Amino acid sequence: MDAGARPPLDGTRLAAAAADRLPGMGVEVAEEVTSTNAVVAERARAGAPEGLVVVAEHQTAGRGRLDRSWQMPARAGLVFSVLLRPSVPARSWPWLPLLTGCALGAALRADGYAAGVKWPNDVLIGERKVAGILVERVETPAGAAAVVGVGLNVDLRAEELPVPTATSLALESGAAPDRVELLVGLLASLRAAYDRWQAGGERGQAELLAAYRAACVTLGRDVRVELPGGGVLLGRASGIDPDGRLVVAGPDGPVPVGAGDVVHVRPV
Repeated sequence: MDAGARPPLDGTRLAAAAADRLPGMGVEVAEEVTSTNAVVAERARAGAPEGLVVVAEHQTAGRGRLDRSWQMPARAGLVFSVLLRPSVPARSWPWLPLLTGCALGAALRADGYAAGVKWPNDVLIGERKVAGILVERVETPAGAAAVVGVGLNVDLRAEELPVPTATSLALESGAAPDRVELLVGLLASLRAAYDRWQAGGERGQAELLAAYRAACVTLGRDVRVELPGGGVLLGRASGIDPDGRLVVAGPDGPVPVGAGDVVHVRPV
């Protein structure tokens, strides 16, 4: 299926829905960009306020974690980035990617998909990845900002999937959902989770930890963690600690694994 056969996002409907259901967020649609994260980062440095959302019908140089390339046919998914300016202490910022995955999974479950989160922030349906997240810290004249990038496979056919372990909402349900309603639901879930995290203090952090543990399909699984230095950790994913690290019960006892130290986690 080519891009012409896939309907574009309806900007008028999207603007109306955003005005009604996404207070404090401004959604812009671009036909093609190199990377929505790059666009939003540039806008952040120029002084754009929190809540800016740029969604692109096509990316020419999308990136995933660890600078992996990330591509999708035009109009086959939802590719967007959100500008946030967290006021929580810097030590809590590593929770933002996990919060995003948790919020997206919750929105998809509300729409009837059996979505869960593979630590730290991949969204799965069953064992297959349906969405990826890349959060980047950007230094701006107004202070540090976070650019939250999301790529969600909506209408990809089997032959269009980037890897055999991926899936799309259309493949899982038999039909592609309305992308406008889907996007608004995802953004509303993300904004609500973010606002609770910002305002909740220790209680909000505890609630986020509990929600993430409930959504994380990695827990209780045997995992293989490939470490940046070339080492491998084998063990059982036994918990998530208060810093958002995955705790792996390995041969020498529990090992907390931080997001910056993990290249890959897969069920054995």
